[in-house]
Amino acid sequence: MIQLKAILFDLDGTIVDTERDGHRVAFNKAFEKFGLDINWDIQQYHDLLKISGGKERMKFYFDGEGKDLLPNGTTVEDLVKDLHHLKTELFISLISKGQLPLRPGIKRIIKEANENNILVGICTTSNEKAAKSIINSLLRDVKINLILAGDVVTEKKPNPAIYLLALKELKLNRNEILVIEDSENGVIASKNAGLRVLVTVNEYTKHEDLSTADAIINSLGDENENTIVINGNLKLSNRKMVNVNDLIKFINQ
Repeated sequence: MIQLKAILFDLDGTIVDTERDGHRVAFNKAFEKFGLDINWDIQQYHDLLKISGGKERMKFYFDGEGKDLLPNGTTVEDLVKDLHHLKTELFISLISKGQLPLRPGIKRIIKEANENNILVGICTTSNEKAAKSIINSLLRDVKINLILAGDVVTEKKPNPAIYLLALKELKLNRNEILVIEDSENGVIASKNAGLRVLVTVNEYTKHEDLSTADAIINSLGDENENTIVINGNLKLSNRKMVNVNDLIKFINQ
């Protein structure tokens, strides 16, 4: 029997549903403060999410659709750097005000992992300061063993670099690790690192191509939201929510 020794979580969209009501809102506030006539609506931001990383996302936008909005005498690199710094501060403010709660079942699963001596890691290519703000605000009473965030790797998801670094740091076999992700890019990164991946979809990712994931669910579940297994062989012992014993059985299939 394979022993589950580590669970690696993506952050944005997986631990907190940050994209639509967090990062998008912070980007738009930053644009406004810089006097830029830009407002990314929900669908536009969904399309931009195909580009991993906030700085990369803005650079893609200003190199293409938004190139005529670039202020005179300003390079894309300088504008993106300054915008991203402000956007991060605005995003952290949203977190500190408690406006972005954890997704269902996240803290419960982490606590169960802690109790079962299963390592917990967070692997995100989002800004390190923003990531640590979420962790320190919302997960301060659980143990996180590994945090990899921001520019700790040069290539963003779907490149597997961040998961390959996690493997190196944890010194575990691939079959002893389970990744929990929310997006197509996250699935590709996980599978290209040779890891099993469970997807918890959200409004932005539910229509993406997640076919290579080992299982897909709506959420890990809590007293207010039952887990629905959309695809894959994840079996729920209590039929309402995922628990660590379910994940142990899952990696042994």
